[in-house]
Amino acid sequence: MTDYVDHRAKVAERPPGIRVSGGHGTWHGYLIGYISAALLTTAAFVLATNEWMTPASVVAAVSVLAVAQMLVHLIFFLHINTAPEQRTNILAFATTMLIILIVVVGSLWIMSHLRHNMMPMEMLIKMQR
Repeated sequence: MTDYVDHRAKVAERPPGIRVSGGHGTWHGYLIGYISAALLTTAAFVLATNEWMTPASVVAAVSVLAVAQMLVHLIFFLHINTAPEQRTNILAFATTMLIILIVVVGSLWIMSHLRHNMMPMEMLIKMQR
């Protein structure tokens, strides 16, 4: 019972706008996240549907916007930050990103060397006869 009372006293002493770590975000934070995500999505859509830039530049720009979109979601909606309490979440996120990077780079490497490792068509035709 005293822990509950002590916690309420600490919350009452806290300045406005400061939230307890581990709690959910504020409406203000969610609104900023939502508007940022909407603007980034709109920017990617506008870039992809117009011919202002070369195709390679569009791919690069949309990729940068995608990374920014992920950061917005991590910060404003998943509440990942550099607080000591978030160490486990940050390590899990970093491990996940490392595994995804290994899979993507490995897949790209395999696809780029696929032709080199394939049997020549002439040998394949001779084997089928």
